[in-house]
Amino acid sequence: MTDTPPDRLSTDPRSPFHDAALLERGVGVRFKGVEKTNVEEYCVSEGWVRLAAGNAKDRFGNPMTVKLKGPVEPYFRAPETAPEAPTAE
Repeated sequence: MTDTPPDRLSTDPRSPFHDAALLERGVGVRFKGVEKTNVEEYCVSEGWVRLAAGNAKDRFGNPMTVKLKGPVEPYFRAPETAPEAPTAE
């Protein structure tokens, strides 16, 4: 795997831009310098993100999204290390 996230990525398994291995690795997105946790899809070259709009669902049960334009900075999250277990002495 590379250390550069893809130009475009989607969390929807039906999308051609879905990559389960990358999503499992952990991809974070900064949009306009702010960390976003509700990103459904992003595209760096076109400069947009699709964010989930609250808890609203469409008639098929998919989250309603809002497309916002601006600078997008994807990155891989650092792997979380398990805290060391205390040793009994």
